[in-house]
Amino acid sequence: MTDPMILAARFAAPVARVRQALTDPAELRVWLAEHAEVDLPERYEFWGRYTPEGDAPHQRLLHADDNRLRLGWLLDGVETTTEITLRPDGPDATVLTLSQTHFDFADVVNGTSIRGVLQTYWALAIANLEAHLAGKPLLPKTDFTATDFRGEMVIAAPADKVWQSLTDSEQASAWFGYPIGIEPWVGGRYAMGGFDSGYAAKVVDLEPGRRMSVDWGPPGVTSWELAESEGRTKLTFVQSGFDEQNPPYAAWSGTVSGLAELRRFHEVPDWQPIWLPEEMATTAG
Repeated sequence: MTDPMILAARFAAPVARVRQALTDPAELRVWLAEHAEVDLPERYEFWGRYTPEGDAPHQRLLHADDNRLRLGWLLDGVETTTEITLRPDGPDATVLTLSQTHFDFADVVNGTSIRGVLQTYWALAIANLEAHLAGKPLLPKTDFTATDFRGEMVIAAPADKVWQSLTDSEQASAWFGYPIGIEPWVGGRYAMGGFDSGYAAKVVDLEPGRRMSVDWGPPGVTSWELAESEGRTKLTFVQSGFDEQNPPYAAWSGTVSGLAELRRFHEVPDWQPIWLPEEMATTAG
């Protein structure tokens, strides 16, 4: 088994408020899952179409206190362990750290286990928890029963500013939290990890200021389209052209979770990402 996957994020809400959102089943049904039932310290379950293998609840509560939840979660026949811890970061902010066992990046690439979705599934869930706490509209949750990958969001910024942040390498790397090299023309490279990473997707369609499509190979084509109204921009995003027998749930969830930070990049004064990579490294180490 590999080391646990670690995610850490900072919320502008006190620990008690974050814990409520994590343990109130009505709130969980808003930001996390189609169905949720909680009866601490005995039960913590979530299931439905927005949950991997969500045909029924597969979680077993192992521990719960004011600052920690630990769950056994049966996925693809293996009981994984999910642990969420909270700590105050001043009186009005909270650092959430999530660790998840039995995640292997090879499962993302080859699609042999549903456990390959776990990293981006939790990234999107945490991004939606932040939006819920901030009173912002949620991003679309991944429907693990569907093969229609499309969503939209409204950003309180003009379209030219949003377009620049989607197509400028430096800005895209900042809000996505990972180096991205972008050549914004048809035939140009779109390189996660930067132009020296060894692999690049290809820009296959582009109308400056309005739309762009990037071909990733087997995961399909990702397309963005912008429409401005009264100084606000509706961003429509779609993933298509993949093998519907092996939908790229992990890639789609990662794309959508990144767009949460794009919206914050434009809307939050003195923007800082919610993600805490140093905390992840320290915890993992």
